Amino acid sequence: MRKFLILLQLSFCFFANAQQRYELNSGWVCANIKDVNSNGNQISAKNFSVNNWMTATVPGTVLTTLLNNKKVPDPFYGMNNELIADVYKTGNDYYTYWFVKDFDEKVVGNEQVWLQFRGINYKADIFLNGKKVNPNVIEGMHLRNQFNITKMLAANGKNRLAVIVHPPDFVGNPNGGQGGDGTIAKGLTTQYTAGWDWIQPTRDRNTGIWDKVTIEKTQSINLKNPHIVTLVPGKRLVEGAQKPATIKVSVEVENPTSKVVNGILQYTIAGQSIKKQVSIEGNQTSEISFADLILQNPKLWWPNGYGKQYLYDVQVKFISNAATFDQENLKVGIRQVDNIWNEQTKSMGAYVNGQKIFIKGGNWIISDAMLRFSDARYDAEIRYHKDMNLNLIRIWGGAILERPEFYNACDKYGLLVFQDFWFSGDCNGRWIDPMKKEDQWTRRQYPDNHNLVLTAIEDQVKMIRNHASLAFWCGGNEITPPEDILQPLKNDILPRLDGTRILYDFSNSDEMSYNTLGGNGDGPYSIQNPVSFWATKTFPYNSEVGSVGVGDYESLERFIPKENMIAPQFKEKPDSVWDYHKYIGYDEYVNPYGKVKDAKDFAMKAQLVNYDQYRALMEGFSSHMWEWYTGSIIWKTQNPWTAMRGQMYDYYLDPNACLYGLRKGSEPLHVMMNPVDSMVNLVNNGFKTLNNLMIQAKAYDMDGKEYLSTQVFNSIGPSSVRKLFSLSGFLNKLDKKEGVFVSLRILDEKQQILSDNFYWLAGKDGEYKGLQKIKSVLPKIEAVEKVKGKVLVTLSNAKDNPVAFFNRIALTDAVSGKRILPAFYDDNYISVLPGESKTITVEYNGNQKTAVEVYGWNVERKRVEVN
Repeated sequence: MRKFLILLQLSFCFFANAQQRYELNSGWVCANIKDVNSNGNQISAKNFSVNNWMTATVPGTVLTTLLNNKKVPDPFYGMNNELIADVYKTGNDYYTYWFVKDFDEKVVGNEQVWLQFRGINYKADIFLNGKKVNPNVIEGMHLRNQFNITKMLAANGKNRLAVIVHPPDFVGNPNGGQGGDGTIAKGLTTQYTAGWDWIQPTRDRNTGIWDKVTIEKTQSINLKNPHIVTLVPGKRLVEGAQKPATIKVSVEVENPTSKVVNGILQYTIAGQSIKKQVSIEGNQTSEISFADLILQNPKLWWPNGYGKQYLYDVQVKFISNAATFDQENLKVGIRQVDNIWNEQTKSMGAYVNGQKIFIKGGNWIISDAMLRFSDARYDAEIRYHKDMNLNLIRIWGGAILERPEFYNACDKYGLLVFQDFWFSGDCNGRWIDPMKKEDQWTRRQYPDNHNLVLTAIEDQVKMIRNHASLAFWCGGNEITPPEDILQPLKNDILPRLDGTRILYDFSNSDEMSYNTLGGNGDGPYSIQNPVSFWATKTFPYNSEVGSVGVGDYESLERFIPKENMIAPQFKEKPDSVWDYHKYIGYDEYVNPYGKVKDAKDFAMKAQLVNYDQYRALMEGFSSHMWEWYTGSIIWKTQNPWTAMRGQMYDYYLDPNACLYGLRKGSEPLHVMMNPVDSMVNLVNNGFKTLNNLMIQAKAYDMDGKEYLSTQVFNSIGPSSVRKLFSLSGFLNKLDKKEGVFVSLRILDEKQQILSDNFYWLAGKDGEYKGLQKIKSVLPKIEAVEKVKGKVLVTLSNAKDNPVAFFNRIALTDAVSGKRILPAFYDDNYISVLPGESKTITVEYNGNQKTAVEVYGWNVERKRVEVN
């Protein structure tokens, strides 16, 4: 018994040590290469003084470190970016830095210690305790690097790590072109950093130890790159018992020692374990595959709006002599993603677990242009996409393959991911471009080092392939990779390392969306007449369709100086700061609400346009679901910089009306009105027929008088859209020259509202004169927090009032008055009918005392403390 307890204790000790993985994310210092006359061997010695070195931000970029040390102004504010030296003009040494970190670690028993870098941009050499770690120069932003440092650690456990990081060899001239002069793409780095039409140049081109640095401790075996495939055959429903799913698992097993290691390799899921006896030769890495597991009655993972996102815990272990040598822990969603060509639309059809999914997506650039990533920010941004009722995010090719934390959030919230590789039509030569330094034939072969690209692709595929949310691969944005990269990618790398996901050669290729309309196969990118989304057929799976996105006044105040708060006017050049932050015109669409008085007035009227624009976009695509379209992806839903276009929330995570208009138009069950012929349509994105739905249509004039059009029962089949009835005759009879409100609702048998859609229509002259003259109202506002982190805000409008129109609700800190960001509203920019109330739920993190601020078109700004 005593022998057993000792063995158990040893087993626990080995297991605990094997699981030691921690980040080196604080205590770093740095210095510019021009201020250091010593080499890496000297700097990494403990007796080398770094007392006067600057505190460094790791993970982070050089620019982030300089900003945090107040060496540069905030490049996201005003014209500050112009005050920061650009690497193209200074030369690379200006942003070449030494980074140093002291840490405690020593080897115990048979431990192996691993130093892991998840991302360095662009070239680096690493030194530890006076010795060089990497035999060859580290090159390439999109590549993990791991080193066994067991024999290099100091006997007393006091260690020093020194890393020199150089910017890309080719930083590109930021001449105003898309990706500047294009030469940024000669290396394997972020193309957007030379500037784009939605961002100014990032001055250091993201140079730095930009991603996590980790120490991992194992015993004599290191498990790497587990691969989990789930097969869910047949057509599944969300509820009820499920037929079995098949789980396929493999893992790389590395033995860094000189001796053979024997043991049991096993993995566990849903309480079941699959084991295999293995023998790993010394100094060898073997990929081991397990026998298939048939999982009975699995809980499935579904995209947002279709079902729950169930995630299983999976543990992969290597056990020898009752001790755990290493273990990898994962969360896995059981689902199958397929692609079936739709002959009707001539475009890709996305299927999950055998069910066709109408794609409602958003294009994503990167979370932060200066790569200041965090789990919390990723979670908030992906939750906003969930709140928009979207089901897919496409990651654009001019940035990165996103981080595992991004995918964790997509797994959690049910956002499918369409992942581009690192190519763009702009930098990589699709078009003649006078802004580019080199010709198309030369640019077509970027990056210069194709072997490096293939190595990086293999590594990054292994990093993210287990995520349930990862749905599709894409060779590049609007262009394929060079042929000697594309062919290995298609015919070797992805079949060998993934094998379950389709690869589209490029983002608007005919294999994804057959282009019969000419042009590039995507766009447009500017504001559109809302009618056009319903009436004009575009590309059957539009990978990029974009528009405006100015935030409200509080948003603008965060990055525009007071003296530049000058409202843009139609057909006039905007203020220089607005122009610098990439404002695109709202054209004639603001003027019908009345001539703009100032920036605050413009920002409010822009929200009306924002809401209408994005609701109409998604409603128009949904109205032709499976007839014209299998989906669309908005360009774009977020900004990594303080730009003013294509964003449902600003850089500071403050949502604007774009988000709530899109949320409304993307509802899984939705009632809507075609602006062309006033036809009321019903949309059901679910997998079941819905019966006994009451469809209600009413109109209200500017005084709040109600006119009932119809109230009828209807049903709708699964994954379909149905035309119901036209309101044109009813609206013509009203003949309201100054505009009218239309309320559409779906009620269930208990008279609960399932969908509530509210339109404001202009008069016959296209002007909103009625809105300009509508009487003010004072709705009653109550705010209650019964559960911490969840505030219920109720707006009540008296019976004899006009509509309380277009009210913004903002949760604020009760002391400072500043908005709490992020905060998640289940609706916003709401209108409250006469004699009715609406309750909005707001969720947030924090312990501060809160208040709610409400203002609307005809509702004065009011602040109410939360009870």
